[in-house]
Amino acid sequence: MMERLYEADFPDIRENYRVICENVDNAMSLAKRCDKVKIMAVTKTVPPERVNFAVGLGIELLGENRVQEYLEKRESYAPAEVHFIGGLQTNKVKYIIDKVSMIHSVDSFHLAEEIDRRAKQHGMTMDILAEINIGEEETKGGVSADKAKSLCGEISNLENLRLRGLMAIPPAGCGEEVFARMQELFENIKANCKGGLFDTLSMGMSGDYQAAIKYGATVVRIGSALFGQRQYNNK
Repeated sequence: MMERLYEADFPDIRENYRVICENVDNAMSLAKRCDKVKIMAVTKTVPPERVNFAVGLGIELLGENRVQEYLEKRESYAPAEVHFIGGLQTNKVKYIIDKVSMIHSVDSFHLAEEIDRRAKQHGMTMDILAEINIGEEETKGGVSADKAKSLCGEISNLENLRLRGLMAIPPAGCGEEVFARMQELFENIKANCKGGLFDTLSMGMSGDYQAAIKYGATVVRIGSALFGQRQYNNK
């Protein structure tokens, strides 16, 4: 059915997806893991026809970085689950609250409160991840590892949010010790959670997803390794 709906063939995406799946399987085997890792296709600047082709191959999860770009493209997408993974301003929450199933980039209680308020207006509960700046980089969002437990504790008191786990973007080229620290932080917070479902560690991108899987990532965010290098920028 999907092949009939989207007849355009993109052999580069087909081969890239094959390699990614093989690498994920190998990384899971080496880590002796028997759970599941979700491959998220990061769609920033990617035309809908290429996204839809990836969905036809088996991609079930899309990651959106920009509110406006997503709103412009969403009606052209094939059916798939969508998470918002980019930096999110409080005044933009209202535009996506009922259009995504999870928000990965919650880096303050102020933002969490706004998501909670908008979710309540829609009579829903929004799944979220707390974003951790594990490398303490000034150019990246997220709270420090030292403040992660406190933020998660505050978020857990909001009625219309469900804290599902943590998200991090380790520094490019960092050593595996950074991934190990993130895994330890995730496990420590999980052990102290009072009820709820704390099961998601979103970590790892095109250049480091195999290392992320070694250290417990349950979602890996793949953009260029699947779709190729970005060739244009959306305004």
